[in-house]
Amino acid sequence: MVGLSVGEKHFIQGGIAQDLRTDCRKRLTYRPIFVETGVIAQANGSARVKMGKTEVIASVKAELGRPSSSAPDKGKVSIFVDCSPTAAPQFEGRGGEELSMELSAALRQCLLGGKSGAGAGINLSSLSIAEGKVCWDLYIDGLVISMDGNVLDALGAAIKAALSNTGIPKVNIASAATSNEQPEVDVSDEEFLQFDTTAVPVIVTLTKVGRHYIVDATTEEESQMSSAVSVSVNRQGLICGLTKRGGAGLDPSVILDMISVAKHVSEQLMNKLDSEIAAAEAMEED
Repeated sequence: MVGLSVGEKHFIQGGIAQDLRTDCRKRLTYRPIFVETGVIAQANGSARVKMGKTEVIASVKAELGRPSSSAPDKGKVSIFVDCSPTAAPQFEGRGGEELSMELSAALRQCLLGGKSGAGAGINLSSLSIAEGKVCWDLYIDGLVISMDGNVLDALGAAIKAALSNTGIPKVNIASAATSNEQPEVDVSDEEFLQFDTTAVPVIVTLTKVGRHYIVDATTEEESQMSSAVSVSVNRQGLICGLTKRGGAGLDPSVILDMISVAKHVSEQLMNKLDSEIAAAEAMEED
């Protein structure tokens, strides 16, 4: 919990109302973003992302599995988030478990769409190897290292960067199998297919403070919010998911306006993130 004096609260709220935040940003401006890829050698892909003082890591591990009976032509993706006890004082002991569960659920909603997979930002069909028999299971893990607001957006950016860094081993079906048998598969140790992140969205969280909303809120700014809406938007401008937190209700017209603003801001974030990912991967190759 952030302890602010009455004067500090008025200063934050007044600055947002005048479109001049305490760190001199405008309402719809992000803090500097830093991306580093390939930070975990044992993973198929990984990335570290810093947004201001918020720092997170995402890793991707691919394992062979069996598709579910309800989606035999698709692979599976699991997303879990852990909050380091050093990220914030309230995370010591079991304090971070509730936020970890909340972030994990929000990321699934924003990146994987509904139960049917409709609107999913990750193409589950691309993970199928043999329909109804073999698929890739992706395990995406996020770790919050330090927190100064806007953790969900940072995790979304880290997952997108980690997926861009992910190589899926090439698989050959070694032998034909009957309908009741599992086929033998040959997993290459040398050939890898780059994971396609074309449709993977970015997450834009608009935090409402007073009558206005801001992007990339700091912890102090979040302490003054009435509500926040997180929208995941892909490069085509399509909405992949939406979540809301905070107790205050929002008029439908306000939500529609926030979605429109999020779509506009997502272009700026997507371009910046793509540029940082490309620079990080070039540095990794060197």
